[in-house]
Amino acid sequence: MNIITNDCLKESLYHEKLDNNMNVFFIPKKGFTKKYAIFATDYGSNDLEFISPFDGSHIKLNEGIAHFLEHKMFEQPDGVDAFSKFSEFGANANAFTNFNMTGYLFSTTDNFYESLIHLLNYVQTPHFTDENVEKEKGIIAQEIKMYEDNADWQLFFNTLKAMYVSHHNNIDIAGTVESIYKITRDELYTCYNSFYSPSNMALFVIGDLNWDEVLRTVRDNVKSDNSFDGRIERIAAQEPDAVNQKEISQKMEVSIPMFSLGYKDAMNGETEGSELLHKSIATDIALDCIFKKGSRLNEDLYMQQLIYEPLSCDYSSHRDYGYTIISGETRDIEKTVGLIKSELERLREEGLDESDFRRIKKTKIGSFIRSFDSIEGIANSFLGYFFEGINYFDILGSLETITLDDVNKRLKEHFVEEMSVISVIEPKEEN
Repeated sequence: MNIITNDCLKESLYHEKLDNNMNVFFIPKKGFTKKYAIFATDYGSNDLEFISPFDGSHIKLNEGIAHFLEHKMFEQPDGVDAFSKFSEFGANANAFTNFNMTGYLFSTTDNFYESLIHLLNYVQTPHFTDENVEKEKGIIAQEIKMYEDNADWQLFFNTLKAMYVSHHNNIDIAGTVESIYKITRDELYTCYNSFYSPSNMALFVIGDLNWDEVLRTVRDNVKSDNSFDGRIERIAAQEPDAVNQKEISQKMEVSIPMFSLGYKDAMNGETEGSELLHKSIATDIALDCIFKKGSRLNEDLYMQQLIYEPLSCDYSSHRDYGYTIISGETRDIEKTVGLIKSELERLREEGLDESDFRRIKKTKIGSFIRSFDSIEGIANSFLGYFFEGINYFDILGSLETITLDDVNKRLKEHFVEEMSVISVIEPKEEN
């Protein structure tokens, strides 16, 4: 057992790697009524090619299978939906699939250990039949079609399609109607047996609980064996540094034109751990300095009546990709995007204002410390960082040590015109 204590945060992190190689984490929160657990696998929609850890064969999967597998995990051999049992315990349960991770979670004030046992049991009990797989295809197909009519979703994925030539994150997490209808029972078991192995999974628990009892409950209810050790060898598509296309435009039922301006990271091999964390924090600070309400750019756009709400901006990164997306609504996309690019170019040359940097850095440190008052926020973030080789506690140290030079260097290397794309949703013309 390993215990990490952060005196500044006044928090402790308990960690145990079980005999089957599964990682278990726990943060005690004395006096909190709510308890939370998330059981996750380092496996998401991007993982479409890999080398089998069992026979060394090259496996290529159908798009959307990670999301499909998440849906099917709730159907148990006894015919009872896993969600219904959580309801009996008074727990709120959910699950999600993103590009890099699949998580199963619950929160509760009572019956925590009963709920934890149920979480561990159902995630370790796949039940796929030809019949229930076929039935699920229609359900997911309807979900895919629903998102096809969602302007925000289309704007986002069109931006990724413009940025990426072959990387799998230009593919919708749910796949396509065509791809999900190719998924079979055997393919689901192949994915489950490979990616849901204990060595590729982790459990995070937080709340007013006893570590020894948490650990005993986990040990008594997880698979004692491990199919294989180590990280699964994933085969990434060969992605060029250059963007796929500069602009994508689509017409939909919207009242005001929408846009997303994307900047793609040029990758020099995989990045993880402290290097990835440093890059992410530097980018986030730069974005807040430039786009937060009250910034010079935001005020300029507002005064010219080009925007009525602050622009949305976000940086996403993983071992083998990274991108910033800046989006909003405006009746003059050309002028708005032109002003954004002009301001980014000015700041690349002149650098950020030091007082803005200090203010944003201080705000981010305060926000991170306050995040420990939200057990949901910690739980949902912790394992995502862990699978990237980052200890959540290390974020504070990285925030405290980052410098203005670090952020200006990142600003100059990331916001390069050649690496920018634009996605636009235009209102449909009235007949």
